[in-house]
Amino acid sequence: MSGRTRITLCAYAATLMAASALLPLLDSAQWLALAAVLLAVQFGAGAVARRVSLARPLTLVFQALVGLMLLTLSFARQEALLGVVPGPAVLARFGELLSQGGQDIERYAIPAPSSPGIELMVIGGVLTVGLMVDALAVTYRSAAPAGLPLLALYSVAAGLAGDAASVLWFVLAAIGYLLLLLAEGRDRLSQWGRVFGGSSAGAARGARAFESSRAPLAPVRTGRRIGVLALGVALAVPAALPALDGGLLSDSRSGGGSGSGGSTINAVNPLVSLQDSLNQPEDVEVLRYRTNSPDKDGMYLRFVALDQFDGTTWKTSERGVKDVPDRLPQPTGLSSSIATQEVQTNITASDGYRQDWLPMPYPATRVDIDGRWRFEPEGRTLVGDRGQNTRGVEYSVNSLVVKPTAQDLATAPRPPADIVAEYTKVPSTLPDVVKETARNITVGSRNDYESAVRLQDWFAVNGGFTYDTDVRSGTGVSAISRFLEDKRGFCVHFSFSMAAMARTLGIPARVAVGFTPGTERADETMSVSIRNAHAWPELYFEGVGWTRFEPTPSIGSVPDYALPESPSSGPSDPAEQQPSVSQEPSATASAPDTCPADQRRRGECESSAPVQAITPTGSDGSSWRLPLIALAALAVVVLPLLPLLWRMRVTARRLGSRGRTPDDARDRTLQAWQEVLDTAWDHGIVPDGALTARKSAERIVRLGRLDGEAADAVHRIAGAVEQVLYAPQPQSAGGLVDDVGRVRAGLSAAAGRWERLRARLFPRSAVRVIWAASARWGALAERCRTAVRSRVPRRLPALRRPFRQRG
Repeated sequence: MSGRTRITLCAYAATLMAASALLPLLDSAQWLALAAVLLAVQFGAGAVARRVSLARPLTLVFQALVGLMLLTLSFARQEALLGVVPGPAVLARFGELLSQGGQDIERYAIPAPSSPGIELMVIGGVLTVGLMVDALAVTYRSAAPAGLPLLALYSVAAGLAGDAASVLWFVLAAIGYLLLLLAEGRDRLSQWGRVFGGSSAGAARGARAFESSRAPLAPVRTGRRIGVLALGVALAVPAALPALDGGLLSDSRSGGGSGSGGSTINAVNPLVSLQDSLNQPEDVEVLRYRTNSPDKDGMYLRFVALDQFDGTTWKTSERGVKDVPDRLPQPTGLSSSIATQEVQTNITASDGYRQDWLPMPYPATRVDIDGRWRFEPEGRTLVGDRGQNTRGVEYSVNSLVVKPTAQDLATAPRPPADIVAEYTKVPSTLPDVVKETARNITVGSRNDYESAVRLQDWFAVNGGFTYDTDVRSGTGVSAISRFLEDKRGFCVHFSFSMAAMARTLGIPARVAVGFTPGTERADETMSVSIRNAHAWPELYFEGVGWTRFEPTPSIGSVPDYALPESPSSGPSDPAEQQPSVSQEPSATASAPDTCPADQRRRGECESSAPVQAITPTGSDGSSWRLPLIALAALAVVVLPLLPLLWRMRVTARRLGSRGRTPDDARDRTLQAWQEVLDTAWDHGIVPDGALTARKSAERIVRLGRLDGEAADAVHRIAGAVEQVLYAPQPQSAGGLVDDVGRVRAGLSAAAGRWERLRARLFPRSAVRVIWAASARWGALAERCRTAVRSRVPRRLPALRRPFRQRG
């Protein structure tokens, strides 16, 4: 069997193994048998095309046409010419089947029935991935990048399968990829000719000592060991780190640990869909509750606290979780001297609202709920375990209405050192303008409370900010700087910015995510809709605990303790600092409310839309569609552009400005020369390491058909290389970047149209990525062998010496 045939079979097996991860998505496995047959024909078509020495791009086109004809034969033979030749009627049939498949996905939960539309989606996706794997691993002889489409296929399948996903599917996909790598490694090794190994019989057997041993060759053994080690690590690490995943309004199916013992939750970002939720064209109900609280305006339903700011986003820290106690512990920092009132709230979630975190009033003291829920004490949140989510759940929550006065907050003692240390951290990349702005706003404040109120009122009233949900929702330090400059954003920007500013002032702060109280209905229940999704800052005051503030204008309600009558010694007039209050956040600050006030008071303004998932990713149908679209985007856009992006990054790094020392000048010259060699390589001039810089320049000028400025530029760069390598006192050369540009332009002008496109989109020098990865693996293997040898007792060579002498 030839090496290329072996790689083809392994690529086919790897694709089929990765496709097996899709089995839990459908109620029948018959589609996999059909996919295996069609995939085999498509791989066979590629082998035939390569056998007749068809050009690589034409091989891909031929395989794609064969795949299209196979799908036509399987799903639209009656509309096709001779049953296999596709035409406009076939494309129309495919569109009809895909539309039906989308409707079936929306109608059925996983595992879905194997309808023709869904099978067309699945099998078509498998054939697309198979085409990419065969092209990368066999046609272009580079098996390592073929792992990307395999990973995409497995990731989509595992993400959709949720609880049905098994470690078996990962093991199958990983084994298939390792087989593909080993087949390619064996083929590359065989290109060096026959590799001989010493015979175990010793030198006495004469010439047979040089015959090939039946034992695996050392490189093959090393590859197998590395593969087994990587597979073991990939299996062991997820098992050792159980995680809870979820998003604000996402269709998450993953749990956060198992059993009744201690577990952990990993940092997640539940704000992924908040902006989409606020911008939904139709407002739909997600929760309904009834409460005996006298303060319905303050009934924020909070489900998670984001307490870690790493400069990129706010997220939850990794925390331990445990079983939900009968009575939740006393809230952190709350003193018995603060007035409180315990209230009860009965909540019902709609069937379309699914997420891992349980919305509750804060701080909850008791939760009565069925299902697999765990308690995280630090954030006082409940999270679903092993696929548990909020869909259709009914539960009762006892919580405290904390009633601090402005005086309580103004006279609060300094928080404990551990809370200050953890909740005042800001990234080193936070722009100075954030801290300077916070200081300017709070100048003259006598305590943390006054500083907090001034920050809140500056965002909500005095700072000239505008509420706008169409603003890009970045969450990093650059987004905060942009928000402070443009003064347009929505609750994410207001809460993140105020919390970051409070931390720069030494006030412990975090960001809470949940829902505003909602709208009161005629039956005295409260209706919480998709557009009530909200984020707000929580600041810590000793004796009161974590305290809500509301910096977002026109959204929610400002707590009594933060209203203008609060004592303040700042320059601002408190009478002018009261933010406007609204119980129904709109999509934008200026969006008109078409519901009359009397109907709104009677609760007759709810949307008549049927209950559905809270975001486009929250329904059964869209939860399938989005990953499939992502897979298509990855296959069509990202993968073909990877060589181009890598080449652009390398060029920018090589030609970037460095220091001014002699070593820096030498490095600039050598990097510019390397860029010239790779640019010539991309245009078909393979580098020759045996030539000097001057000879290489002459070769590039000759083969690249350069003249004029381009030829002079090559010689100038080569002369600069000779200077830094051989001159006693090298002279730094200027204009290297411009010369490299002249060389690139000359090579491009001399090349044909397709050669220029090839050099740009698929540069040959991108193979250096594979070489670098192989070198790192080799260095790692050598270090492992050295470490093992160092542990072998030194007397072993002495024991072996007599046998060598006897032989």
